[in-house]
Amino acid sequence: MRTSIATVCLSGALVDKLHACAAAGFDGVEVFEPDLVASDHSPEEIRALADRLGLGLDLYQPFRDLEGVDDALFADNLRRAEQKFALMNRFGIDTMLLCSNVATATIDSDELFAAQLRELGDLAERYDVRIAYEALAWGRYVADYRRSWDVVRLADHPRVGLCLDSFHILSRGHDPAAIADIPGERIFFLQLADAPTMTMDLLSWSRHHRLFPGEGSFDLARFLDLVLATGYDGPVSLEVFNDVFRQTDPGRTALHARRSLTWLEDRTAHRSPALGLRLLPPAAPPSGVDFVEVKAEDTTDVEVLLEQLGFDFGGRHRSKPVRLWSQGEARVVVNEQGARGQLPHLAALGFGVADADAAADRAAVLRAPRVARRTYRSELTLTAVAAPDGTEVFFCPTSADWVSEFEEGTPAAGESLVTRVDHVNLAQPWDDFDEAVLFYASTLGLVADAGTEVAGPRGLVRSQVMRTEDCCVRLPLNVAPVSEEGLLPQHVAFACTDVVALAERARAAGLVSLPVPANYYDDLMARFDLDPALLARLRELDLLYDRDAHGELLHFYTPTVAGVFFEALERRGDYAGYGAPNAPVRLAAQQRSTPQTLP
Repeated sequence: MRTSIATVCLSGALVDKLHACAAAGFDGVEVFEPDLVASDHSPEEIRALADRLGLGLDLYQPFRDLEGVDDALFADNLRRAEQKFALMNRFGIDTMLLCSNVATATIDSDELFAAQLRELGDLAERYDVRIAYEALAWGRYVADYRRSWDVVRLADHPRVGLCLDSFHILSRGHDPAAIADIPGERIFFLQLADAPTMTMDLLSWSRHHRLFPGEGSFDLARFLDLVLATGYDGPVSLEVFNDVFRQTDPGRTALHARRSLTWLEDRTAHRSPALGLRLLPPAAPPSGVDFVEVKAEDTTDVEVLLEQLGFDFGGRHRSKPVRLWSQGEARVVVNEQGARGQLPHLAALGFGVADADAAADRAAVLRAPRVARRTYRSELTLTAVAAPDGTEVFFCPTSADWVSEFEEGTPAAGESLVTRVDHVNLAQPWDDFDEAVLFYASTLGLVADAGTEVAGPRGLVRSQVMRTEDCCVRLPLNVAPVSEEGLLPQHVAFACTDVVALAERARAAGLVSLPVPANYYDDLMARFDLDPALLARLRELDLLYDRDAHGELLHFYTPTVAGVFFEALERRGDYAGYGAPNAPVRLAAQQRSTPQTLP
C-alpha cells in the first residue's frame, strides 16, 4: 500500500514538512498550494529535494470553483488552470485535485459540469496531467460522491477521474457502498480522515476537527476496503485539517500520522485478507495491569498513602533505589532512581501480556519509541515503549517473576481488601490527547468507548476511556488542567471487596480522605432515595456513590501528592462506569484542597 500525506496536515515550512514525512516513512506527499506560495524554494528545488528524500509528489491541491459557471467565468477558470498545469510540470506532479464548486456556480446541470470538465481534460492532456474531481461535503450543487461520479462518467475523458475523500462522504452520513460500482481506474486519488461524532456545520467540522485514522468514529477499515476492492492502486493519503497538528512538531505529527495508516492497513487486512495488505505482528491484548510506577526524588508521602490503604511493603530492589508495595494483585512501584528534582508523578505502567516479544515487535512496527532502563545480568529485562505523553509502557510476561528482585518486605497487618488495579486515569496534555488514543488502540489493542465531558472548576474536562474488550484493563484519558506544581493530575483506582471496611481501616491508620461537601449528600438522597443508614455511612467516611441500571459504585479518594492520587472503589452488580456524575464534586474538592496563593 503506497502511503501519502497532505502537507497541510503538518506545521512548519514546506521543506521541513518534506523532511518530516520522509523520516516517518511516507512514500509521497500531496503539495498543498498555500505551502508552496509561502515557500522561498522554487518548484524545481522542491522536486529535487523530494527526489533526494525518496518522496513522490503525488498531488497538487486544491483547484477550486471551476464548473457550473457561465462562459466568461469558465474561460478565466481555464486560464487559471493552465497556469497550474504548467506549474505542475515544473514539479513533476501528474495529478491535480479539483474540488466541486462551492462559491461561484450558478447553473445546476450535470451536463454542463461534465462538458466543462471535459474541456478541462482536453487542456490537461496538453500538459500530460490528470484531474481528480472531488465532491466537497458543502459543495453548492455537487456534494455527494455519487453525483461526482455521474459527472465524471458524463465527461467521459481519460484525463478526468474521481478523488474520494472519507470525510466528505462519511460526515454527511452517505453510504460508501456505491464505491463498489466505480471502476478502480476511474478513481485517481484517495484521501482519508477520521473525525469525532459532532453536531456542527460541515465546514467548521472539517477545518478544525478531522483526525487521523483510529482516533474518531468513522469506519475507515470498511471505507478503505471498498475503495481497494475496486482495483484502485494509487496512493492512500491522509488529508487532516486540525488545529492541534498545525501547532505541534512536524516530525512527531508525521510519525503519528504514519502510525495511523499502519494501524488502518492492519484493520483492513483482517477485514479482507484477499487484498494482500500488510498485517501487524499479532499480539494479544494485555490481561491486566501488572504494576504502576510512581517516580520522584522523594516518594515518602506516596508510600504513606499506600501504607494507610493497607498495602504490604514488598521490599527494596536489590540494586536500585526502588521499592514495591502490593495488595492482592495490585502492585505499586515507587522509584527514586534518576529522579532528582522531580515531584511524585505516574511514570510507568506495566501490562501483563502472554508474549512480551510479540507485543514489542508490534510496537516496533508502529514506531513506538523504545525506552531503555538499566538492568543487571541477574535481573529480568522488560521491554518498554514511550506513550505520547512520555509515560513508559512495559510489556510484562505473565509468567515472569520480577517481584523476587525485591528483598526484606514487611506484610501489612489485616486482611487484604484491595484486589487489583481497576483503572488508571491518565491526564493528557491537550496536544497529546488524540495521539494517545491511537497509541493505546494500535499498540495494546484497546478499544475506545464514547467520549464524555464533565464540568470542573476550571472548565470542561474531556475524557475518553480506552479498554480491553473484557475490561481487565481500563485507561480513562483526560484533558485536564495542570496542578499548582505544574503537573497533570494522574490517579490509580484500586478495586476492593469492601470499600466501607477499607475506608474505616484507612482512617484508623491516619488517612484523611478527600473531603466531600454536605451538599453532595443532600443531592444524593434526592437522586437515589438511599437508605438513611447507608447515606449516613457514606457521609461519615467521605464516600461517593453512583448507581445505574446494572449496579452500584462506592468510592473514595486520597489527597493528591504533587501529580498523583489514589482511588478505592467497589463495584456492585455489573456497574461498569467510573462515577462520572461525581467527577465535578471530586474536582472541586481537589481544587479546595490545593493551597492557594494569595495576591
